[in-house]
Amino acid sequence: MMQKLTAQDNETQSANITMENIAQLKALFPELLTESASGVAINVDVLKQLVGDAVVTDAEEKYGLNWHGKRRARQIALTPSNGTLRPCPDESVDWDTTQNLMIEGDNLEVLKLLQKSYAGKVKLISIDPPYNTGKDFVYPDNFQDNIKNYLELTGQVEGGQKISSNTESNGRFHTDWLNMMYPRLKLARNLLGADGVIFITIDDSEVANLKIICDEIFGEENLKGLLIWQHSLQPKGYSGTFSVHHNYILCYQKSDDFELVNLDRTDEHNINYSNPDNDPNGSWRTGDVRNALYRPNLIYQITTPSGKTIEPPPNGWRWSKETIAAKIQSGEIIFSTDETRIIRKIYLNTLDGRTPETILFGKDVGTTRDAAGEIKLLFDGSVPFDTPKPTRLIQHLIALSGAKNQDIVMDFFAGSGTTGQAVLDYNFANRLHLRTILVQLPEPLDRENKDQRDAANYCDQLGKARTIAELTKERLRRSGQKIKTESPIFDVDIGFRVFKLATSNIRAWNPERDNLEKTLFAHQEHLLPGRIAADILTELLLKWGVDLCVQVETRVFADKEICAIGGGVLFACLSDELTRDDIEPLAAGICAWRQELSPSGDTTCVFKDSAFVDDVAKTNLAAILQQQGIENVRSL
Repeated sequence: MMQKLTAQDNETQSANITMENIAQLKALFPELLTESASGVAINVDVLKQLVGDAVVTDAEEKYGLNWHGKRRARQIALTPSNGTLRPCPDESVDWDTTQNLMIEGDNLEVLKLLQKSYAGKVKLISIDPPYNTGKDFVYPDNFQDNIKNYLELTGQVEGGQKISSNTESNGRFHTDWLNMMYPRLKLARNLLGADGVIFITIDDSEVANLKIICDEIFGEENLKGLLIWQHSLQPKGYSGTFSVHHNYILCYQKSDDFELVNLDRTDEHNINYSNPDNDPNGSWRTGDVRNALYRPNLIYQITTPSGKTIEPPPNGWRWSKETIAAKIQSGEIIFSTDETRIIRKIYLNTLDGRTPETILFGKDVGTTRDAAGEIKLLFDGSVPFDTPKPTRLIQHLIALSGAKNQDIVMDFFAGSGTTGQAVLDYNFANRLHLRTILVQLPEPLDRENKDQRDAANYCDQLGKARTIAELTKERLRRSGQKIKTESPIFDVDIGFRVFKLATSNIRAWNPERDNLEKTLFAHQEHLLPGRIAADILTELLLKWGVDLCVQVETRVFADKEICAIGGGVLFACLSDELTRDDIEPLAAGICAWRQELSPSGDTTCVFKDSAFVDDVAKTNLAAILQQQGIENVRSL
């Protein structure tokens, strides 16, 4: 039989982080799980017994930062999204070849939607969130229906809310900001790879609160540094006050697998380096594989090539078991002749440099004035953005992260698009191919607001909607064209695929109680009207956990277009009509193509439920595919 997918099925929803957390707890401690009136529950009494002398408490008198709405903010991060992303090729650059994404939408919902496709795959996140100075817009999330809330805020539905700033007169000034940041950082952590790192720019207004919630979310042991960036060189302020010349940048690693890269410097102490084993990577010296801090999760035995066992040091190893294995495989870690010791190689040509410093001077990484100058060059002398960041600053952070080819750099408060341009320039300067994922709210710009007037007028000149996201996209286009003009030879990916947040293509059951007959007829078509095949295909990629830049192959069988995704892991036929005569040639074509591709995992086939002329055609197609080994046959 062919299973019909609904809006409630796991396969049509974004990642359910709550259930994933429960599954992990079950794998570690099966006895923790019990049943309650509402389903699966955690037995707190058993948890207390398992952790021994450690105290499990929900009392008020405990260390940490608490505020009204924190529990709800945590719930929001765990709640799956009921939205999707709609592709916009006409607003994109090099749609067919680019590996970069520019997503227009509420970053909370977008982060949820990206969980399946990009969890653990992002190398670097760099964000410049609202500083909560009293003039910033702070995202008011809606626990029940954040997609509807988003559409109202951005004026995409009638009677929408008006976006306003979070003023200091608001009695929930810090609370609203914390409720906005907490779930977004929780979701961001999931996207970081084990060797990933996040940099967050902030000023004095919320730096103390931000550090405390980051200590909670990322673990205070993963704080790499609290950097100070000199954003201004010119004196300002009034008599009797300090002239503020800096912002802060908090840096947290995902785990001990991250390594901060040293800055360039010629090493004058080469005497300790040699190459006794003729390593092709050059001269090296021995380094420590032990951890300086106690890491119980990194305490494990290592097996040598001949099968001997090396016991862990008291504090544990420096890296995870998987990373150690990879370094052994690459030759960076070797064993002594008698295989009683493990030796790490530190290569002269890769770790030659000076330790990064916590103070970033404007002359080295740029200031806000430098940033304004960069935008002037791109926007015909206009500066439609308020306090942009210099690209040199972001490039410095990329260098510290050690990002390499095909690594992903993400910014979900994209704003002026500084991160996007910085990655383009960094790729060009270093002959690399880093990828970007940018997310920006289409925040409306008001010509009556003097702070937004220049930006709104510039949108009018471009013939675009008056939103910040439109200016973000325009900056990406112009910065990419600038590189292409200056160096047409080097193959830089200057493109980006545009997607926009929207409600799911799959119609949710939402009956009109006073007119059930009308509701039943409306739900005969399972998909929303006006949605095209590309919209549905994108939702399939998101909900099946496939990269949004994956190459999609197409072939035609029985005059129906078939898409193969992920080397045959997913086949989709989104034609509007499938007759009985179409079934056999269509199934034969799909099965032959699957055999040709030889996917490593199971194959899923998806069809439009309304396309089948009758149940006989639907049943026959499912039966033929399943006879050929394709068990997962679904309809939308």
